[in-house]
Amino acid sequence: MEDIWNEIITCKRAGDACAVATIVQVKGSTPRSVGAKMLIKKDGTFIGTVGGGCLEAEVWQHGMRVIKTKRTALLDFDLTGRDGASEGLICGGTLRIFIEPVLPNG
Repeated sequence: MEDIWNEIITCKRAGDACAVATIVQVKGSTPRSVGAKMLIKKDGTFIGTVGGGCLEAEVWQHGMRVIKTKRTALLDFDLTGRDGASEGLICGGTLRIFIEPVLPNG
């Protein structure tokens, strides 16, 4: 987690926007727990994880949008009733992820 905070500081100092995705609520079996974070940088790279697979790919897409719009996003994912093998999921719960923009200094 320390790497994420250090990278946020690096992005801000470089004048680059980024987005932080944080799991804020879980119910049932989910890939990660509340508080797990993922930093999405404007160049498309990321640090950390909120669960992997198609879930993480969707969070990444929303994170890129948050960087462009500078607006927060609150996403709900229902992993129940899905064919986990075909979608890269191994869990069956629900989770909520908050994505916030981190704007450069100045």
